[in-house]
Amino acid sequence: MNIKIKISRKPVEYTKAINYLEKKVKSIQKQKNDELLWICSHPDTYTAGVSSKNDEILDKNINIIKTNRGGKITWHGPGQKIFYFVINLEKRDRDIRKFVNIIEKTIIDTLKEYKINAFTDRKNIGIWIKKKNKILKIAAIGIKVKKWIAYHGFSVNIDNDLQQYEKIIPCGVKNKGVTNLMEIKKQKFKNFDNIIIRNFLKNLKS
Repeated sequence: MNIKIKISRKPVEYTKAINYLEKKVKSIQKQKNDELLWICSHPDTYTAGVSSKNDEILDKNINIIKTNRGGKITWHGPGQKIFYFVINLEKRDRDIRKFVNIIEKTIIDTLKEYKINAFTDRKNIGIWIKKKNKILKIAAIGIKVKKWIAYHGFSVNIDNDLQQYEKIIPCGVKNKGVTNLMEIKKQKFKNFDNIIIRNFLKNLKS
């Protein structure tokens, strides 16, 4: 089965994106559709995963969309790249841990091409960087697996408004902050979409 690559230049409403993914999951289960890798962005949106808690919402005036992905509360919005996927793990040894490793390696490999060193944290899912002795999150990962079809995805902060995270405890992690690529290294992140797609497909095959 082939993987369809979809890139949306205009922001996509979060609920519309998830509805699209859910339909893709059902069609792949019936072997009627290709797998998917979809790059997009969202308008300002706060979402809560299945393990989120109410005390992680610091600003009670914000609207939270509850979702069935793994993880806790996070923010999506302008300046952040969203990488959704619908991937059939049935033909990939039903190995969820290996698939998460593929995602982590894809992000780390991509940032390395821009001379940014990133790493994983065994206790806190996501991708992290170190800046001035502080550990900061640069990318978030949230996955749902339904009958061995993995979907939802990961996000990478490019030049988003970091103040949006002050209204929540991002991903439930209290002692570490959040950053974006422009805060780490002021440069044009040219061809970011193409590079991360290439790395994802390469790591998925390995």
